[in-house]
Amino acid sequence: MADHYYELEQEYLDLQDRLGDQDLLADQRAYAKAAKRYSELEEIVECIRDLGKAQDDLSTAKELLGEADGDERDILRQDMAEFQSVIEEKEEKLRELLIPKDPNDEKNVIIEIRGAEGGEEANLFARDLFDMYSSFAGKKGWSLEVLNSQQSDIGGFTSVTFILKGTDVWSQMKYEGGPHRVQRVPVTEAQGRVHTSSATVAVLPEADEIEVQVDEADLQVDVFRASGPGGQSVNTTDSAVRITHKPTGIVVSMQDEKSQLQNKARAMVVLRSRLLQAEQERIQAEQSATRKGQTGGGGRSEKIRTYNFKENRITDHRIGLTIYRLEHVLSGELNQVVDALAEHERTEQLTELEKSSE
Repeated sequence: MADHYYELEQEYLDLQDRLGDQDLLADQRAYAKAAKRYSELEEIVECIRDLGKAQDDLSTAKELLGEADGDERDILRQDMAEFQSVIEEKEEKLRELLIPKDPNDEKNVIIEIRGAEGGEEANLFARDLFDMYSSFAGKKGWSLEVLNSQQSDIGGFTSVTFILKGTDVWSQMKYEGGPHRVQRVPVTEAQGRVHTSSATVAVLPEADEIEVQVDEADLQVDVFRASGPGGQSVNTTDSAVRITHKPTGIVVSMQDEKSQLQNKARAMVVLRSRLLQAEQERIQAEQSATRKGQTGGGGRSEKIRTYNFKENRITDHRIGLTIYRLEHVLSGELNQVVDALAEHERTEQLTELEKSSE
């Protein structure tokens, strides 16, 4: 790893020089990227230097031990034990620091929930998921703003899009993307039979205008009249907005606000986030948290998680985690699930890091 440590220190020093360059300062996007990387490297380099100093001190103490006698040998042995302890501590800290940083860790998130297979029961489950995330956000002290929603005939959501803002939002919510399956007796079931339905969840990192610049010439903007459950009109003006990004074919619709300008602004927030994620997927195709992988087809056989009401059970199929506290989880107590997924990801990353350093 010594060569890798040297390369990281050189990258840090190079960035230190570049951050004062006028050309870089003129490019906001490039400067923000360089400053972020410099900040990440600062703690790593400090740890590398502390490790190097402890290793040098241990080496010096070993040399002195061969020439020492009596009490001096005892003191040197104590010093050597302390140096070895520091080395082990710094090596462990470096392993943690060298785990690749998720580029979205400091971002807010946009979440899209859609009822999938199961008709009205799927839409009701989509509302249950929205309520679960709302409660979880409240417990975390995050703010939640609904950007767009389409209610179903009996109070569910055919789709709902909202933004979560706060500390560690992405790092906590990124695991929620994918098809969610529910097994329960629907309110519309007269004979008490258990049905399986599903809803899809997509988790998008919020993008700002510096990260994703959209050319107005690439947009097709259509306006139409907002509709409610059953398709009935909810206002008398064409305030709803549909934006199509022609190069990618991405379509975003917003209708909750009463003015076209507000709906267009909200649609652009979601569009930029989808474009950011698409670009990240292109650059890092190996990442599993792609939007396509998250939403799948919404089929009953595809799922990342199952909510079984009869057994009071929630199972996350990615890590084989089963908890018999379904009501508590649906009320927003998601920490046990999220923490287990985060630990699983961390363990895999450490394993890959150790393999790459062999």
